Amino acid sequence: MKEHSAGISGEERCPEADVPVRIKELREIVEISAIDMAREIDIPLETYEKYESGVLDIPISVLYKISARLGVDATVLLTGEDPRMDTASVCRAGKGVRVERFPGYEFTSLAYNFKDRTIEPLMVYLDPSREAADLVTHSGQEFNYVINGKVKVTVGSREYILGPGDSIYFNAGIPHGQSALGGPAQFITIIQEK
Repeated sequence: MKEHSAGISGEERCPEADVPVRIKELREIVEISAIDMAREIDIPLETYEKYESGVLDIPISVLYKISARLGVDATVLLTGEDPRMDTASVCRAGKGVRVERFPGYEFTSLAYNFKDRTIEPLMVYLDPSREAADLVTHSGQEFNYVINGKVKVTVGSREYILGPGDSIYFNAGIPHGQSALGGPAQFITIIQEK
């Protein structure tokens, strides 16, 4: 397991330490112990404590589990504000909530202001000069559509090389990950959690 410092940047931003602080504050408000939270989202207590202290980057799938357990939208954890839109939510170019999961892998939430989302559309930026991320799993399904560059998508033991206009749809419960090949890459991912 790799340790990273998460950061948030872009037009909509908050200091990187705010996400773990918000999680801890909300957990304490709803009176859930760290032990109970770790057990309920099915991760070791030591790992959860590293997420909450900001020592270890919080994978997006874990962020969703934490937000569900706390009874809030993931946007609350990322921005400190509730999503407001329930009919339509427009995200102008460069205006989403940008999160650097770890160096070299940054995503922008494109629907952060829509209440009760059933999918999570994200724009992902990959820097090939950084080490590839560990494979992750989460519930549901995932769709990736490459905008520019070349992206290697690993799903289980298979690797798929995608270029601009290529896409892949897969079971997100299988260990998976993406990395840039030959230069920076950008793709849209749509995550549907069960």
